Amino acid sequence: MINENNYVDKAEEAINKLRSKVNKKTGKTEQMVTTTKIRNLLSMTSDIYNEVLPLQNDKLSDELVGKIEYLRIRFVYEMGREPKVRDFAEQADILQIIKEIHGSRKNYILFSRYMEALVAFHKFYGGKD
Repeated sequence: MINENNYVDKAEEAINKLRSKVNKKTGKTEQMVTTTKIRNLLSMTSDIYNEVLPLQNDKLSDELVGKIEYLRIRFVYEMGREPKVRDFAEQADILQIIKEIHGSRKNYILFSRYMEALVAFHKFYGGKD
């Protein structure tokens, strides 16, 4: 879904779609998920990134794959708790992209950069805390 050539554009597209989402009942533009909530998700992503980055082998250990799977569960949990997080994760295809990591160091680093791009565009386009 994402690669080195398109992840920045995909992140911007996802945030732009969230910015223009209109509530069908009220007709008003809905507020996006808060920057704080996205940063919490990015923090979990970054913790794993810091373990993955120094590795030389592209195949991740079972322990790191398990941490990535746990990250996916944390996203699911946050999506269940907060509808705006669900909108964010669905628009950005987060769960599908996590599944596409397939234990690859390169894919995880790309996912992490995609998350950073999402946070950056969210803040750039006026995301609130």
